[in-house]
Amino acid sequence: MSRPTALATVSVRNLAKHYGEVPVFSHVSLEVAPGEFIAIVGESGVGKSTLLNCMAGLDTWDEGSVLVGGEDLAALDDDSRALLRRRRIGFVFQAFHVLPHLDVAQNVALPLMLLGDPVEGRVEWMLTAVGLAGLGARLPQQLSGGQLQRVAIARALVHRPALLLADEPTGNLDPGTAAKVMDVLISQTREHGASLVLVTHSEAAAARADRVLLLTSEGVAERTHAG
Repeated sequence: MSRPTALATVSVRNLAKHYGEVPVFSHVSLEVAPGEFIAIVGESGVGKSTLLNCMAGLDTWDEGSVLVGGEDLAALDDDSRALLRRRRIGFVFQAFHVLPHLDVAQNVALPLMLLGDPVEGRVEWMLTAVGLAGLGARLPQQLSGGQLQRVAIARALVHRPALLLADEPTGNLDPGTAAKVMDVLISQTREHGASLVLVTHSEAAAARADRVLLLTSEGVAERTHAG
């Protein structure tokens, strides 16, 4: 399943996770090439979101390793892991996670501000790219669900990460809006040359991936098609 190489954006090797005595998954090995779009599907409770959090270094695991850009996350301390996450990873959540007291432009600018990178021009460019030109001064509560998810996508990509992780990004959206959000997500990751790992229950979303991986408690298997 995994063909480890230093060129991989992310490489997961024989990963196992459990909560106390309860196993979540084991023997999970996968590799994502630069620019590749991978969809991860599976039954509820099998640990898809947990696996995504492990890839981001947001969760711990019990066996195996996770390498991002060739760096072993387990070998990094908390500060180094956080810095790697800020520089190399973007994360899109189902629940948007935009900050209600900041306007749209300020929300999108957050990754740049945390890195100390220039903000001017970049935020406007990203908002235009995701179809939100002119809405930077609005507060999140003034936007629709589809618009909020576009804000989340813009924020996740504004610092040009090599890896974008998306956890059910269309789960709270109607089918029409979900398709439009997926259009933006895919077009922007392709344009940035980023690798995209999408956890989804949506067969329509999974069908657009380069590869679809089925996660079970015993590992991952590649599906030959999304249907």
